[in-house]
Amino acid sequence: MSETFDKIGHWIGEWFGNPLEPTGGGIDPAAERKQEASRDQLSNTTRGQFNDALREPVPQFKDTLAERVYKNANNAWIVLGRDRPGSRASGYGGKGHTQAGTIDLCVGRMGSKPKEYENSGTGKERVYVDNNFTVDSARIYISQKTDVDKNFNLAAGQVGMANTKSAVALKADHCRIIAREGIKLITKTDRKNSQGAEVKAVSGIDLIAGNDDEKLQPIPVGDNLVEALQRLTHHLNKLNGIVDNLLMIQMMFNQVLTSHFHQSPFFGICTSPSIPVVPMGIVTMIRHYAQTKRSLMTHKANLETYKATYLTVSGDKWILSRYNNVN
Repeated sequence: MSETFDKIGHWIGEWFGNPLEPTGGGIDPAAERKQEASRDQLSNTTRGQFNDALREPVPQFKDTLAERVYKNANNAWIVLGRDRPGSRASGYGGKGHTQAGTIDLCVGRMGSKPKEYENSGTGKERVYVDNNFTVDSARIYISQKTDVDKNFNLAAGQVGMANTKSAVALKADHCRIIAREGIKLITKTDRKNSQGAEVKAVSGIDLIAGNDDEKLQPIPVGDNLVEALQRLTHHLNKLNGIVDNLLMIQMMFNQVLTSHFHQSPFFGICTSPSIPVVPMGIVTMIRHYAQTKRSLMTHKANLETYKATYLTVSGDKWILSRYNNVN
């Protein structure tokens, strides 16, 4: 079985372009001294150009008897073991749980400041490190049972914290998911989860920038949003018509009021028109037509332009994505 794992490790190493060195259950001092001598010799003959061998500081991982570790000379690691987000006592592997198998792909242990040795009172001592999900440069963590949000210090969001569940986590300075066709983010595909429990609720998808979920809000459902905005513009259009109708009735009344006469008690003879009403009535009718009527016409035209620009597929600023969908 051990030879099979070693062969798998070397196949993986060839895939990544460098032979991998399997270790497990501790370190063979003699093998390490031989490895160090080989590295020192390489460092005197090459500087890594053209992807040739390169000598650089690589800390030693504190592996356990349950872990099969594959590494190369450039701080790239594959660890087959159980859930272990930090020290050997961490995670469900540290608690002795079963069904917590884990594949940890890590590059750049200790991040931007890796050390292979450090000075001590007795001279140089080898540096040993545990997993560090905060400092290590990049990682793909696949576990059958883990507390992924807690381990990576992630905000709960609306989806909540995933505890004692299988998980796949990707972490690096920048992550890219690239597809030549399409990408789908789908939840609740199965009736039961990896622990055998029934999945009763539909968990959504949270997009959390800055790992801050304080102001997290639901994503609008595009088609419903367009329908709501179209209904709103429809009602605004109706309101425009109501105001226009009111204006026309008021203008008719103003016209009658401006030219009206009262009947005197002397044989019904008409009195003279009101001196202040006549000129003000004329000015009011002119302003109603020149300002209010024209403003209503412009408002109606603007509503149609707004609908054409934002609420139709052919609009320059169509508010829906032509490619991406959410439910």
